[in-house]
Amino acid sequence: MTRPHLQVPDLAQFRRVVVKVGSSLLVDQAAGLIKREWLEALADDLVALHRAGKDVLVVSSGSIALGRTVLKLPKGDLRLEDSQAAAAVGQIALARTWAEVLGDRQITAGQILVTLTDTEERRRYLNARETIGRLLDMRAVPVINENDTVATTEIRYGDNDRLAARVATMASADLLILLSDIEGLYTAPPHEDPSAVLIPVVPRITFEIEAMAGGAASELSRGGMRTKIEAGKIATTGGTHMIIADGRIQHPIDRVAKGGPCTWFLTPSNPVTARKKWIAGSLEPRGTLHVDAGASRALMAGASLLPAGVTRVEGSFSRGDCIILRDPSGAEIGRGLVAFDSGEAGQITGRNSREIEAVLGIAGRSELVHRDDMVLVGE
Repeated sequence: MTRPHLQVPDLAQFRRVVVKVGSSLLVDQAAGLIKREWLEALADDLVALHRAGKDVLVVSSGSIALGRTVLKLPKGDLRLEDSQAAAAVGQIALARTWAEVLGDRQITAGQILVTLTDTEERRRYLNARETIGRLLDMRAVPVINENDTVATTEIRYGDNDRLAARVATMASADLLILLSDIEGLYTAPPHEDPSAVLIPVVPRITFEIEAMAGGAASELSRGGMRTKIEAGKIATTGGTHMIIADGRIQHPIDRVAKGGPCTWFLTPSNPVTARKKWIAGSLEPRGTLHVDAGASRALMAGASLLPAGVTRVEGSFSRGDCIILRDPSGAEIGRGLVAFDSGEAGQITGRNSREIEAVLGIAGRSELVHRDDMVLVGE
């Protein structure tokens, strides 16, 4: 299970950090309002990470909890249409709050609303990934929430743990911090068992670890420890370390950085390696791009695949599908997620990237397969 001699990682070593904030931390249950003082303190922690050169992303719940107050909806479970209405109203307040609190610290916030489908369907996955990447390139902080206004299944507000894990792997983050209403994973629910002990490090999520997960802890946060363990499985499989930490205090991330109590879930991989394994072994190729000798050499040297280096397109595929890359001899040299449909790829084959807009009528990406979405044989 746990190994006491395992060294806890240093927060300073991570380059891209996702912080998940739940409704029960962000919203005062009685008043239905933002806990402004707490949020200001958390924003200081996020800014400290940002100024240290790290990419910072926030997955924030709270839209329904805020919207139901404005609309004067009753406490307890809501009908689907009422939840969607509350989300529509509350999302405006939530986005404005994050924009203000980060803007006061000279950081730009960007709102992204996603659904689980956006993190599972490859075309939409690539769109979301590109948007997040561009915001981070411009040193903005993406604030991400589930698009509850269009949900077709039961909305479980406050349960963004698994979504946060999916966002972390999609963004190739190397650390996910789940701020919770508990210090971490205990050997038993601490409110039921006074002898329960905090587990500081989980090197691998085993059946025994899963069995320790309890139920929900508050009205606004229905996820509980069980969904956090599920999030841990998603994150660590994707090469992302994860922390469960107590978010009820002020400056919770600073507390973790100083060695405060929490639970680390370790991954044996890293986001790049895990992503390459996913592309190479988990996706069925839908087509093939044949490349010339120059492009083959460039790919081996770490370059992306440009249209100019492609000699032939085979198969019928859509943007985001996995395709095989073959050199002039026909040997497979790699696989990747293609940025254009097969019809579009055929039209720009052999052309300079500057000609893409003239040929297709849209600018599109300059690469057919970006290096980040590619794995070469032997990697």
